[in-house]
Amino acid sequence: MPHVRRTRSSARLGGAAGLAVILPAALLLAACSGSTSESSDAAPTLDTTESVVVYSGRSEDLVAPLLERFTTETGIPVEVRYGDTAELAAQLIEEGDASSADIYFGQDAGAMGALDAAGMCAPLPDAISDAVPAVYRSENWTGITGRARVIAYDPKQVPVEEVPTSVLQLTDPRWKGQVAIAPTNGSFQAFVTAMRVAMGDDATREWLQGMVDNDAQVFEKNSQIRDAVDAGTAQLGLINHYYWYQKAAEVGAENMNVQLAFTEPGDAGTLVNVAGACVIAGSDNPAGGAALVEWMLEPETQQWFVDETFEYPLVEGVAAPAGVPVLSDVTGPDIALAELEDLPGTLAMLQDVGLT
Repeated sequence: MPHVRRTRSSARLGGAAGLAVILPAALLLAACSGSTSESSDAAPTLDTTESVVVYSGRSEDLVAPLLERFTTETGIPVEVRYGDTAELAAQLIEEGDASSADIYFGQDAGAMGALDAAGMCAPLPDAISDAVPAVYRSENWTGITGRARVIAYDPKQVPVEEVPTSVLQLTDPRWKGQVAIAPTNGSFQAFVTAMRVAMGDDATREWLQGMVDNDAQVFEKNSQIRDAVDAGTAQLGLINHYYWYQKAAEVGAENMNVQLAFTEPGDAGTLVNVAGACVIAGSDNPAGGAALVEWMLEPETQQWFVDETFEYPLVEGVAAPAGVPVLSDVTGPDIALAELEDLPGTLAMLQDVGLT
Protein backbone atom coordinates (compact mmCIF):
# COMPACT_ATOMS: atom_id res chain seq x y z
CA MET A 1 0.00 0.00 0.00
CA PRO A 2 1.19 3.55 -0.61
CA HIS A 3 2.17 5.81 2.23
CA VAL A 4 -1.01 7.89 2.16
CA ARG A 5 -0.99 11.13 4.11
CA ARG A 6 -4.52 11.65 5.35
CA THR A 7 -6.27 14.82 6.34
CA ARG A 8 -8.66 14.78 9.26
CA SER A 9 -12.16 16.12 9.09
CA SER A 10 -15.52 15.12 10.45
CA ALA A 11 -17.30 16.78 7.54
CA ARG A 12 -19.13 14.51 5.13
CA LEU A 13 -19.58 15.09 1.43
CA GLY A 14 -23.13 13.87 1.46
CA GLY A 15 -25.70 11.92 3.42
CA ALA A 16 -25.53 8.16 3.56
CA ALA A 17 -27.02 6.61 0.47
CA GLY A 18 -29.78 4.08 0.87
CA LEU A 19 -29.37 0.72 -0.76
CA ALA A 20 -30.58 0.80 -4.33
CA VAL A 21 -34.12 -0.42 -4.72
CA ILE A 22 -34.04 -2.28 -8.01
CA LEU A 23 -37.26 -1.87 -9.94
CA PRO A 24 -38.24 -3.89 -12.99
CA ALA A 25 -36.60 -2.38 -16.02
CA ALA A 26 -39.98 -1.88 -17.66
CA LEU A 27 -40.81 0.67 -14.96
CA LEU A 28 -37.75 2.78 -15.61
CA LEU A 29 -37.12 5.99 -17.47
CA ALA A 30 -39.43 7.56 -20.00
CA ALA A 31 -38.00 9.29 -23.00
CA CYS A 32 -37.83 13.04 -22.95
CA SER A 33 -36.22 15.80 -24.94
CA GLY A 34 -34.87 19.25 -24.09
CA SER A 35 -33.72 20.69 -20.81
CA THR A 36 -37.27 21.23 -19.55
CA SER A 37 -38.53 17.73 -20.34
CA GLU A 38 -40.14 15.60 -17.69
CA SER A 39 -40.69 11.86 -17.38
CA SER A 40 -43.82 10.70 -19.18
CA ASP A 41 -46.65 9.05 -17.31
CA ALA A 42 -46.36 5.92 -19.42
CA ALA A 43 -43.02 4.22 -18.79
CA PRO A 44 -41.47 2.65 -21.89
CA THR A 45 -41.45 -1.10 -22.21
CA LEU A 46 -38.10 -2.87 -22.10
CA ASP A 47 -37.29 -4.82 -25.25
CA THR A 48 -34.36 -7.13 -24.55
CA THR A 49 -33.78 -7.64 -28.27
CA GLU A 50 -33.15 -3.93 -28.88
CA SER A 51 -29.57 -2.74 -28.55
CA VAL A 52 -28.50 -0.06 -26.08
CA VAL A 53 -26.23 2.44 -27.85
CA VAL A 54 -23.52 3.76 -25.51
CA TYR A 55 -21.26 6.74 -26.13
CA SER A 56 -18.36 5.94 -23.81
CA GLY A 57 -15.64 8.33 -22.72
CA ARG A 58 -14.15 5.50 -20.73
CA SER A 59 -11.68 3.26 -22.50
CA GLU A 60 -12.58 0.17 -24.50
CA ASP A 61 -10.14 -1.93 -22.45
CA LEU A 62 -12.17 -1.15 -19.34
CA VAL A 63 -15.70 -0.89 -20.67
CA ALA A 64 -15.90 -3.73 -23.19
CA PRO A 65 -15.63 -6.56 -20.60
CA LEU A 66 -18.14 -4.75 -18.38
CA LEU A 67 -20.72 -4.37 -21.13
CA GLU A 68 -20.24 -7.95 -22.25
CA ARG A 69 -21.08 -8.95 -18.70
CA PHE A 70 -24.22 -6.80 -18.80
CA THR A 71 -25.36 -8.53 -22.00
CA THR A 72 -24.63 -11.96 -20.54
CA GLU A 73 -26.65 -11.23 -17.39
CA THR A 74 -29.59 -9.41 -19.00
CA GLY A 75 -29.69 -10.55 -22.62
CA ILE A 76 -29.69 -6.90 -23.76
CA PRO A 77 -27.25 -6.25 -26.63
CA VAL A 78 -24.98 -3.21 -26.51
CA GLU A 79 -23.35 -1.11 -29.22
CA VAL A 80 -20.55 1.23 -28.16
CA ARG A 81 -18.85 4.28 -29.60
CA TYR A 82 -15.60 5.04 -27.76
CA GLY A 83 -13.82 8.38 -27.62
CA ASP A 84 -12.57 11.22 -25.47
CA THR A 85 -15.05 12.20 -22.75
CA ALA A 86 -15.23 15.90 -23.65
CA GLU A 87 -15.22 15.27 -27.40
CA LEU A 88 -18.08 12.77 -27.16
CA ALA A 89 -20.09 15.20 -25.05
CA ALA A 90 -19.56 17.88 -27.69
CA GLN A 91 -20.51 15.39 -30.41
CA LEU A 92 -23.75 14.54 -28.62
CA ILE A 93 -24.63 18.21 -28.27
CA GLU A 94 -23.95 18.70 -31.98
CA GLU A 95 -26.07 15.68 -32.92
CA GLY A 96 -28.96 16.76 -30.72
CA ASP A 97 -32.23 14.96 -31.41
CA ALA A 98 -30.61 13.11 -34.32
CA SER A 99 -28.22 11.23 -32.03
CA SER A 100 -28.42 7.45 -31.97
CA ALA A 101 -27.07 7.32 -28.40
CA ASP A 102 -29.15 5.90 -25.57
CA ILE A 103 -26.70 6.60 -22.76
CA TYR A 104 -23.53 8.58 -22.23
CA PHE A 105 -20.84 7.18 -19.94
CA GLY A 106 -18.22 9.83 -19.19
CA GLN A 107 -15.23 10.01 -16.90
CA ASP A 108 -15.81 13.35 -15.22
CA ALA A 109 -18.62 15.51 -13.86
CA GLY A 110 -17.61 18.52 -15.94
CA ALA A 111 -18.51 16.83 -19.20
CA MET A 112 -21.67 15.40 -17.63
CA GLY A 113 -22.69 18.87 -16.50
CA ALA A 114 -22.02 20.41 -19.91
CA LEU A 115 -24.15 17.73 -21.54
CA ASP A 116 -26.92 18.24 -19.02
CA ALA A 117 -26.83 22.03 -19.44
CA ALA A 118 -27.42 21.50 -23.16
CA GLY A 119 -30.62 19.56 -22.38
CA MET A 120 -29.19 16.21 -23.50
CA CYS A 121 -29.78 14.24 -20.28
CA ALA A 122 -33.19 12.83 -19.38
CA PRO A 123 -34.48 12.88 -15.77
CA LEU A 124 -33.47 9.86 -13.70
CA PRO A 125 -36.03 7.75 -11.82
CA ASP A 126 -35.75 7.55 -8.04
CA ALA A 127 -34.56 3.93 -8.22
CA ILE A 128 -31.33 5.23 -9.75
CA SER A 129 -30.84 8.64 -8.14
CA ASP A 130 -31.66 7.46 -4.61
CA ALA A 131 -28.82 4.95 -4.76
CA VAL A 132 -26.17 7.71 -4.87
CA PRO A 133 -25.62 10.64 -2.45
CA ALA A 134 -26.91 13.91 -3.90
CA VAL A 135 -23.45 15.51 -4.00
CA TYR A 136 -22.36 12.94 -6.61
CA ARG A 137 -25.25 13.40 -9.03
CA SER A 138 -27.80 15.81 -10.46
CA GLU A 139 -31.46 15.27 -11.28
CA ASN A 140 -30.51 14.10 -14.76
CA TRP A 141 -27.20 12.25 -14.40
CA THR A 142 -25.60 10.10 -11.75
CA GLY A 143 -22.11 9.27 -10.65
CA ILE A 144 -21.17 5.63 -11.08
CA THR A 145 -17.78 5.60 -9.32
CA GLY A 146 -15.67 8.17 -7.49
CA ARG A 147 -12.07 9.23 -7.86
CA ALA A 148 -10.14 11.55 -5.56
CA ARG A 149 -7.57 14.02 -6.80
CA VAL A 150 -4.25 13.60 -5.01
CA ILE A 151 -0.67 14.81 -5.11
CA ALA A 152 1.75 12.13 -6.23
CA TYR A 153 5.19 12.73 -4.75
CA ASP A 154 8.70 11.33 -4.86
CA PRO A 155 9.67 10.56 -1.23
CA LYS A 156 13.35 10.39 -2.20
CA GLN A 157 13.24 14.09 -3.06
CA VAL A 158 10.27 15.35 -1.03
CA PRO A 159 9.75 14.05 2.54
CA VAL A 160 6.09 13.49 3.33
CA GLU A 161 6.03 16.37 5.83
CA GLU A 162 7.17 18.75 3.08
CA VAL A 163 4.52 17.77 0.52
CA PRO A 164 2.26 20.78 -0.15
CA THR A 165 -1.01 20.71 1.77
CA SER A 166 -2.77 22.78 -0.91
CA VAL A 167 -2.48 22.93 -4.68
CA LEU A 168 -2.14 26.70 -4.28
CA GLN A 169 1.37 26.08 -2.94
CA LEU A 170 2.49 24.48 -6.20
CA THR A 171 3.30 27.87 -7.72
CA ASP A 172 6.00 28.44 -5.09
CA PRO A 173 9.45 28.90 -6.69
CA ARG A 174 10.67 25.88 -4.73
CA TRP A 175 8.73 23.67 -7.15
CA LYS A 176 9.86 25.36 -10.36
CA GLY A 177 10.03 22.76 -13.10
CA GLN A 178 9.12 19.96 -10.68
CA VAL A 179 5.29 19.72 -10.85
CA ALA A 180 3.62 17.54 -13.47
CA ILE A 181 0.09 18.24 -14.78
CA ALA A 182 -2.11 17.01 -17.64
CA PRO A 183 -4.10 20.05 -18.82
CA THR A 184 -5.73 18.28 -21.79
CA ASN A 185 -7.02 15.49 -19.54
CA GLY A 186 -10.67 15.58 -18.50
CA SER A 187 -9.96 15.02 -14.82
CA PHE A 188 -7.61 18.02 -14.70
CA GLN A 189 -10.16 20.15 -16.54
CA ALA A 190 -12.90 19.21 -14.07
CA PHE A 191 -10.53 20.06 -11.21
CA VAL A 192 -9.93 23.49 -12.75
CA THR A 193 -13.68 23.97 -13.14
CA ALA A 194 -14.07 23.17 -9.44
CA MET A 195 -11.46 25.82 -8.64
CA ARG A 196 -13.42 28.33 -10.71
CA VAL A 197 -16.64 27.53 -8.83
CA ALA A 198 -14.98 27.57 -5.40
CA MET A 199 -12.47 30.44 -5.85
CA GLY A 200 -13.68 32.45 -8.83
CA ASP A 201 -12.27 32.88 -12.33
CA ASP A 202 -9.69 35.53 -11.46
CA ALA A 203 -8.03 33.46 -8.74
CA THR A 204 -8.10 30.33 -10.88
CA ARG A 205 -6.56 32.09 -13.88
CA GLU A 206 -3.87 33.51 -11.60
CA TRP A 207 -3.08 30.00 -10.32
CA LEU A 208 -2.91 28.57 -13.83
CA GLN A 209 -0.65 31.40 -14.95
CA GLY A 210 1.50 30.74 -11.89
CA MET A 211 1.85 27.11 -12.93
CA VAL A 212 2.90 28.18 -16.42
CA ASP A 213 5.39 30.69 -15.01
CA ASN A 214 6.74 28.00 -12.67
CA ASP A 215 7.51 25.76 -15.66
CA ALA A 216 5.08 22.97 -14.78
CA GLN A 217 5.82 19.78 -16.71
CA VAL A 218 2.97 19.01 -19.11
CA PHE A 219 1.84 15.45 -19.85
CA GLU A 220 -1.09 13.97 -21.71
CA LYS A 221 -2.17 11.36 -19.16
CA ASN A 222 -2.33 10.78 -15.41
CA SER A 223 -0.42 7.52 -15.83
CA GLN A 224 2.49 9.38 -17.43
CA ILE A 225 2.59 11.77 -14.48
CA ARG A 226 2.61 8.87 -12.03
CA ASP A 227 5.49 7.23 -13.88
CA ALA A 228 7.48 10.48 -14.08
CA VAL A 229 7.20 10.97 -10.32
CA ASP A 230 8.04 7.32 -9.76
CA ALA A 231 11.18 7.74 -11.87
CA GLY A 232 12.16 10.96 -10.09
CA THR A 233 11.97 13.17 -13.18
CA ALA A 234 9.19 15.16 -11.47
CA GLN A 235 8.97 15.66 -7.73
CA LEU A 236 5.21 16.21 -7.58
CA GLY A 237 2.22 15.55 -9.82
CA LEU A 238 -1.55 15.94 -9.85
CA ILE A 239 -3.38 12.68 -10.61
CA ASN A 240 -6.41 10.61 -9.60
CA HIS A 241 -5.83 8.22 -6.71
CA TYR A 242 -6.50 4.98 -8.55
CA TYR A 243 -3.57 5.32 -10.93
CA TRP A 244 -1.26 4.33 -8.10
CA TYR A 245 -3.28 1.19 -7.37
CA GLN A 246 -3.46 0.15 -11.01
CA LYS A 247 0.33 0.28 -11.26
CA ALA A 248 0.76 -1.52 -7.96
CA ALA A 249 -1.44 -4.35 -9.24
CA GLU A 250 0.88 -4.68 -12.25
CA VAL A 251 4.32 -4.43 -10.66
CA GLY A 252 3.79 -4.80 -6.91
CA ALA A 253 3.57 -1.98 -4.38
CA GLU A 254 7.02 -2.82 -3.06
CA ASN A 255 8.48 -1.98 -6.47
CA MET A 256 7.06 1.55 -6.58
CA ASN A 257 8.73 4.72 -5.39
CA VAL A 258 5.88 7.20 -5.95
CA GLN A 259 3.51 7.84 -3.03
CA LEU A 260 0.21 9.70 -2.57
CA ALA A 261 -0.87 12.64 -0.43
CA PHE A 262 -4.32 14.13 0.09
CA THR A 263 -4.46 17.89 0.51
CA GLU A 264 -6.12 19.75 3.37
CA PRO A 265 -9.91 19.73 3.82
CA GLY A 266 -11.67 22.10 1.44
CA ASP A 267 -8.75 22.30 -0.99
CA ALA A 268 -9.49 21.80 -4.69
CA GLY A 269 -6.57 19.39 -4.80
CA THR A 270 -8.71 16.73 -3.15
CA LEU A 271 -11.76 17.12 -5.36
CA VAL A 272 -13.77 13.91 -5.49
CA ASN A 273 -14.93 13.63 -9.08
CA VAL A 274 -17.04 10.89 -10.63
CA ALA A 275 -17.32 8.79 -13.69
CA GLY A 276 -21.00 9.16 -14.49
CA ALA A 277 -23.80 8.27 -16.83
CA CYS A 278 -27.04 9.66 -18.14
CA VAL A 279 -29.83 8.48 -20.41
CA ILE A 280 -29.97 10.66 -23.50
CA ALA A 281 -33.09 12.78 -23.89
CA GLY A 282 -34.95 11.56 -26.96
CA SER A 283 -33.31 8.13 -26.78
CA ASP A 284 -34.88 5.45 -28.98
CA ASN A 285 -34.39 2.94 -26.17
CA PRO A 286 -34.71 4.79 -22.84
CA ALA A 287 -35.77 1.67 -20.94
CA GLY A 288 -32.70 -0.23 -22.07
CA GLY A 289 -30.46 2.73 -21.33
CA ALA A 290 -31.90 3.16 -17.85
CA ALA A 291 -31.56 -0.58 -17.22
CA LEU A 292 -27.83 -0.34 -17.98
CA VAL A 293 -27.32 2.69 -15.71
CA GLU A 294 -29.21 0.95 -12.92
CA TRP A 295 -27.17 -2.23 -13.42
CA MET A 296 -23.92 -0.26 -13.04
CA LEU A 297 -25.11 0.80 -9.57
CA GLU A 298 -25.93 -2.69 -8.38
CA PRO A 299 -23.60 -3.85 -5.57
CA GLU A 300 -22.07 -6.63 -7.66
CA THR A 301 -21.16 -4.21 -10.46
CA GLN A 302 -19.88 -1.62 -8.01
CA GLN A 303 -17.62 -4.31 -6.53
CA TRP A 304 -16.37 -5.06 -10.03
CA PHE A 305 -15.34 -1.42 -10.39
CA VAL A 306 -13.52 -1.53 -7.04
CA ASP A 307 -11.69 -4.71 -8.02
CA GLU A 308 -10.86 -3.68 -11.59
CA THR A 309 -10.34 0.09 -11.39
CA PHE A 310 -9.71 0.79 -7.67
CA GLU A 311 -12.22 3.64 -7.81
CA TYR A 312 -14.59 4.47 -4.97
CA PRO A 313 -18.01 2.79 -5.06
CA LEU A 314 -20.90 5.22 -4.66
CA VAL A 315 -23.55 2.91 -3.22
CA GLU A 316 -23.85 1.89 0.39
CA GLY A 317 -22.62 -1.54 1.40
CA VAL A 318 -19.65 -1.80 -0.99
CA ALA A 319 -16.24 -1.24 0.58
CA ALA A 320 -13.69 1.15 -0.91
CA PRO A 321 -10.33 -0.15 -2.14
CA ALA A 322 -8.02 -1.12 0.71
CA GLY A 323 -5.61 1.54 1.88
CA VAL A 324 -7.48 4.70 0.87
CA PRO A 325 -9.29 7.05 3.27
CA VAL A 326 -13.02 6.41 3.46
CA LEU A 327 -14.90 8.60 1.02
CA SER A 328 -16.68 10.55 3.75
CA ASP A 329 -13.28 11.73 5.07
CA VAL A 330 -12.02 13.01 1.72
CA THR A 331 -13.19 16.61 1.78
CA GLY A 332 -12.54 18.70 -1.27
CA PRO A 333 -14.11 22.08 -2.09
CA ASP A 334 -17.63 22.58 -0.75
CA ILE A 335 -19.39 22.42 -4.09
CA ALA A 336 -21.81 20.04 -5.75
CA LEU A 337 -20.49 18.20 -8.78
CA ALA A 338 -23.59 19.32 -10.65
CA GLU A 339 -22.03 22.81 -10.61
CA LEU A 340 -19.14 21.72 -12.85
CA GLU A 341 -21.04 22.34 -16.07
CA ASP A 342 -19.00 25.16 -17.59
CA LEU A 343 -16.40 22.99 -19.30
CA PRO A 344 -16.23 25.37 -22.31
CA GLY A 345 -15.25 28.23 -19.98
CA THR A 346 -12.50 26.10 -18.48
CA LEU A 347 -11.16 25.08 -21.88
CA ALA A 348 -11.08 28.73 -22.92
CA MET A 349 -9.18 29.67 -19.77
CA LEU A 350 -6.63 26.89 -20.30
CA GLN A 351 -6.13 28.04 -23.84
CA ASP A 352 -5.75 31.67 -22.75
CA VAL A 353 -2.83 30.80 -20.45
CA GLY A 354 -1.22 28.52 -23.02
CA LEU A 355 -1.90 25.13 -21.42
CA THR A 356 -3.91 23.70 -24.33
